[in-house]
Amino acid sequence: MASVCGLRTVTNEPVPLKSVEVQVDVQGHVASVSSTLQYENQESSPVEAVFIFPIESNATIYSFVARIGDVEIKAQVKEKAQAQEEYDDAVSSGQQAFLLEESDESSDVFRLSVGSLPPGQSASVTLSYVTELAVQADDALRFCLPAVLNPRYTPAGGRGNSERQQRWRRIWNCWTGGKSLTAAGSGPQGESVPYTLSLGVHIYSPSTIQSVQSNCPLTPLEFLSQDNTEAKVSLSPGHKFDRDVELLLYYGQPHQPTAILEAGQPSAQPGSLMGDTVAMLSFYPEFPSIPSSQMTSKGEFIFVVEGSGSMDCPMNQSNYKQTRISSARDTLLLLLKSLPVGCYFNIYGFGSSFKSYFPESVEYTQANMETAEQKVKSMQADMGGTEILQVLQDVYSKPCLPSRPRQLFVFTDGEVGNTKDVIDLVKRHALSHRCFTFGIGEGASSALVNGMAEGGSGHPQFITGAERLQPKVMQSLQFALQLVVEDISVKWNIPADISVTPLSPLPNVLFQNQRAILYFQLTGQSSTNISGSVSLHYTLDKKAVENTLTLNMKPKEDSSMLIHRLGARKAILALEGERGEAGDKTGKERAVELSIQSGVSSSYTAFIAVNTENKQPIKGPLLRRNIRSKMLFGASGQYCSDEDELNDEECCYIAVLPDYSADQCCSDDEESYCCFGENCYQADLGGGSLQSEGQGSVVTLEDGMDYLSDPPERQKVGDPLLELISLQKVDGSWDLQPSLASIFGKKEEEVATALPRKPEFLSVWATVLAVLWLHGHKMDFKDEWQFVAAKAVAWIRAQSGADLTGFVAAGNSFLGLKVELRNLGLQ
Repeated sequence: MASVCGLRTVTNEPVPLKSVEVQVDVQGHVASVSSTLQYENQESSPVEAVFIFPIESNATIYSFVARIGDVEIKAQVKEKAQAQEEYDDAVSSGQQAFLLEESDESSDVFRLSVGSLPPGQSASVTLSYVTELAVQADDALRFCLPAVLNPRYTPAGGRGNSERQQRWRRIWNCWTGGKSLTAAGSGPQGESVPYTLSLGVHIYSPSTIQSVQSNCPLTPLEFLSQDNTEAKVSLSPGHKFDRDVELLLYYGQPHQPTAILEAGQPSAQPGSLMGDTVAMLSFYPEFPSIPSSQMTSKGEFIFVVEGSGSMDCPMNQSNYKQTRISSARDTLLLLLKSLPVGCYFNIYGFGSSFKSYFPESVEYTQANMETAEQKVKSMQADMGGTEILQVLQDVYSKPCLPSRPRQLFVFTDGEVGNTKDVIDLVKRHALSHRCFTFGIGEGASSALVNGMAEGGSGHPQFITGAERLQPKVMQSLQFALQLVVEDISVKWNIPADISVTPLSPLPNVLFQNQRAILYFQLTGQSSTNISGSVSLHYTLDKKAVENTLTLNMKPKEDSSMLIHRLGARKAILALEGERGEAGDKTGKERAVELSIQSGVSSSYTAFIAVNTENKQPIKGPLLRRNIRSKMLFGASGQYCSDEDELNDEECCYIAVLPDYSADQCCSDDEESYCCFGENCYQADLGGGSLQSEGQGSVVTLEDGMDYLSDPPERQKVGDPLLELISLQKVDGSWDLQPSLASIFGKKEEEVATALPRKPEFLSVWATVLAVLWLHGHKMDFKDEWQFVAAKAVAWIRAQSGADLTGFVAAGNSFLGLKVELRNLGLQ
């Protein structure tokens, strides 16, 4: 989950945030982001604050500017130990200083230390970074601005300063899905936010901009060019940044390959990365996919699913009844039914510990599938914390099955403290498997999800907002079953006096709907308008394919050097962890040199800024603030104002929920509880237990756990699609039974009586009806049931003596549908 960011006062209240300004410039499939946050220290003493925040894992921070009063301090990149020493020396001597460093555990978590902010003084920090935009299944480019970069508003007098109170807030938020709380007797909700907010997006596209969509309200898209290749848009006024901001950009020719040549810095040494031209090539191969009816696999499928306490949180704010663990259960059941005949499989659940459903992968038979299905249905979010390294070590310790390619699917909603160790483990086994990852809910670590997928030659997916998990998982299953682009190489046709150096390794494979962005350093670049070309070569289904781009060899000049910085970051990531030969520089040494030269962040360097213009040391005790608290779902409302009030008197809240009326939650110095109708739940915040009063159900939480199980009222509403799929057998057929008939809106006797042939064809009849129902009622969810239907069609076609035309005609009549035989794949 995301961490609250911002500066804190002596009473652990936020240093007042005055304004947030974010500017995004999108050039094709690259976004440059500048986020400025302005604060004011209203304490009577100087403050040192520590601000911990996540950022997109593929983002490259290239600029950090701090402003104190009228003084602007631009940070420099230095080796991390040196930067930390300079920061400590500055703070201890009373100077103002800022230190920005990447976490040792994860590349998507940064720590900003703000030293010696004088009382009554204003300060602002501006972070600038550049990032590649991910491609979605519908060819959209996705940009995400984490809300944590724009602190969520907590009303004045809001509580949250004690660990005991914070735990209760986390329990409440997870339970209700972030529904607002209003103190009994308090005023109306919806207080105005005490700071200004702005976010503007400027888009430059190589082809026509068709539309921009978002999970947040936007102003109308304004085109700035006649050919609609330049436009701007912004968030509507009043947005509170209480969620991640997602933008989906749709271009007219998404599969068109592009190339950008960016000139080096005139002041940089020729032959160095920043002094030479850098080329960025973007290939988005469009190749025909194999129909699901023709997909077969003798592979091994392993599903690793997180079962930590946080998986009991809602999938999104709009539907708090759908928890992450219930969505994962539904998805696993769908995957079990969608696996191809002849494969092997296994399932792992993990948290603080792990367990596998079978000692080793087993054959996909009806008996094994039913055993797994029963275990999946009983899966709960009761396995403690998130410890993914040990379960992966167990998976990799099992030998791969001969001639059965291993496909690993990993589901997680959180962050781990050893992200780099996990990614390194996946990379070490990259040649023996492919790894597909799924980040569930806002706050999932992009470094973990992206890093594992990239290291395992797989594909990452993120499920946030109100999205269904199933379509994205089935898309990845389709990737795993389809042929992939392999044997990737790049060939240049340019003047002989220009040498080309790749800045990162070429990808091993490419999937449908996957873009390859490649960076190269061009040394000896001529300034004349010489033409050249570059081509991407690969094989698909043992056939050679070539995509060629014509280049103007005169590079464009751009003072921001965004392409250089992205290329430098790719090169640094490739160097990190390398060990040099005796007498050679290690990967770390080369990465540090490249980080300092290019001015981009790395795990070995940090940004340091010291206000050397301040000749007067800051006097007074320095108050250190370490900010690592949680914020779930942007919950708001009045709480007890401080610990004294909580201990002195009972503090009550009225829960405003759609399914309940005027339910009450109370806390005093001994206990906290909530009442839902006649059911009251007591929370012992000190001991970490929760129990139902008068209902007999007791749930024990480990110390420090933030979550709890569903109250009785939160009953899952059955999904007829998933219910129908759960009834399918491994071979693809359905047997006639009351639960299947009820999905059709019929009784079992009615279905049996309508059978157009002999009784031995009853399963054929039931299977034809199931496939017709899918086509007639669930076409909007075809991505979810396509493999299920493909197996069913293959089974139907294999049944000799069945009059398929007659069965389909009778089925259409019986169900009141008009699905044509050819649409079913039965002709």
